[in-house]
Amino acid sequence: MKLNYYPETDSLYIDLAIKSSFESREISEGVVLDYDEAGHLVGIDIDNASHKLDLSEVVTMDIPHRVGT
Repeated sequence: MKLNYYPETDSLYIDLAIKSSFESREISEGVVLDYDEAGHLVGIDIDNASHKLDLSEVVTMDIPHRVGT
């Protein structure tokens, strides 16, 4: 999973899988879910992210992870 913040558009994209998006559905104003061809969730796009989320800190708990870019 990758978190990508784009300050120029104030949007946060959460990549949940390496697969490409085939279909997108807006589930709430400015929140779009991306699905692959099989209907699996592959990403979440959040517009105006700084107004909807606290972007000052990201915390993971009990998740095996590797820090990298």
